[in-house]
Amino acid sequence: MIGLGRFGSAVALNLIERGYTVLGIDRDPEIVQKLADRITQIVALDSTNEDALRAVDITSFETVVVAIGTHFENNLMTTVTLKSMGVNRVVCKAVSERQQQILLRVGADQVVLPEHEAGARLAWRLAEPRVLDHLDLGSGFSVAEVRVPSWLVGQSLMTSGLRKRFGINVLAIKRGAQMFVTPSADMVFAREDMILVIGSDQSISSFCSQAR
Repeated sequence: MIGLGRFGSAVALNLIERGYTVLGIDRDPEIVQKLADRITQIVALDSTNEDALRAVDITSFETVVVAIGTHFENNLMTTVTLKSMGVNRVVCKAVSERQQQILLRVGADQVVLPEHEAGARLAWRLAEPRVLDHLDLGSGFSVAEVRVPSWLVGQSLMTSGLRKRFGINVLAIKRGAQMFVTPSADMVFAREDMILVIGSDQSISSFCSQAR
């Protein structure tokens, strides 16, 4: 993880909680010192310096996340350096679509726009109150977590006809602390269920409108 601001440190700490090995890198010694007791492998260095990156064996990591948000030039140079060194997968943070396009052109394997994605999720929640979370898959398709509507309670997945009526597929049903992934066709929806659906944005909106 290169760049340990709010976004970078959040990603690093969440990965560590999930059991992954994370090397944290930032050029600011104060940030490194502050996070030293939470990220065990952490170092202060200039990520645009290839020799410095080789010294920490950066190429031994399958994926490197570049989360430098304030200095785009450093973000760009770090990405170019990592790809020239042969890092398999480089994921970058960008603050605009223009930055995203540039980073992809110089070799980034994936570029995320955290503020844009957070804004899109909020827009979905405001427009569709039943949507608890939303993931944009691109090309007009999404995954959404939706509160089960009252008219669906007591129906099975098969009898509900969600695919035929709305063009959506149910990926999982969350019931309390339990998660039923790819639920069986005879599973009956309960009042407090949360359902994870995938489909076109229009299909999900249509389902949410019916759910009101």
